[in-house]
Amino acid sequence: MSRTPTCVWRITDELIAALDGHFGDPVDAYVNGSQTWLLENGPNGIVLEWRLHPVAGYQRPPALGTYDVFPTTAARIVAGEEPPVPCASLWDGLEAFAAYGEETEPPLLRAAAVAALGLEPDGCGLVDHASIGDEWERTGGRVGIVAALFGQLAP
Repeated sequence: MSRTPTCVWRITDELIAALDGHFGDPVDAYVNGSQTWLLENGPNGIVLEWRLHPVAGYQRPPALGTYDVFPTTAARIVAGEEPPVPCASLWDGLEAFAAYGEETEPPLLRAAAVAALGLEPDGCGLVDHASIGDEWERTGGRVGIVAALFGQLAP
């Protein structure tokens, strides 16, 4: 079992505003609701993958395209307006980890993530991405990835 250092944040409007303010629009958006940024803001400049994980059973708001969900939601939150749907109906939370299998340690990752995003994570430690991904695939996306991450981070 391979364990990956990761940091996790629970979804809040403040988190969405921080992502928008610090990182801008995601580099990629997926039909399953995931939003991804790949940025060289990790320890020693390594690339971190920042992934906004969708809620279990994600349904895209019908009035928005796949690539419009985050920008539209974030713009409304930043403007102090109601988003098309509450962000907690779209995403469970954010995960940051070293992309491309780069080596790091949880405390170094945490420090770099806080410096980049400006928010302390709700959890940080080692997780087994393969088992979480297998369960998500097995259930057709009906399990929450963020809950599974926190389940592995719990002592």
